[in-house]
Amino acid sequence: MKISQKEYQTLTNEKSPDSKIVKNCIGAFLTGGLICTLGQGLFDYYVTLGAAESNARAWTSVTLVFLGVLLTALKLYDSIAKYAGAGTLVPITGFANSVASPAIEFKSEGFILGLGAKMFVIAGPVIVYGTLAGVIYGVVMMIFNL
Repeated sequence: MKISQKEYQTLTNEKSPDSKIVKNCIGAFLTGGLICTLGQGLFDYYVTLGAAESNARAWTSVTLVFLGVLLTALKLYDSIAKYAGAGTLVPITGFANSVASPAIEFKSEGFILGLGAKMFVIAGPVIVYGTLAGVIYGVVMMIFNL
């Protein structure tokens, strides 16, 4: 079957769904902002309880990671991500989801070949890149005594 470029373009336009860029951007912005607002609220709460700022930062991160993993385990994170898009991927909760999701999916294959091997399929390259970038940054800082 041969069709012209114009016919192909018409067919593609008919079958392709319209992109909702503005709606998607607003959803991502609002959800990402809500997650960050939650993080700030947790930080303020921990400081109010008497935690030092450095400890409050750590506890805020731990709490957000826990919530991300919990929502992933309850199969709610994917529903939120369908609405929010990148708004759930960028914050620390998205990283927690990217580690927990494959671990949950492959748990039936056992602790080593399933959970252990698949847990970092998505997050592994991020961890490696972050570690490598940190080492390079440290060496540059050491060379220039900054």
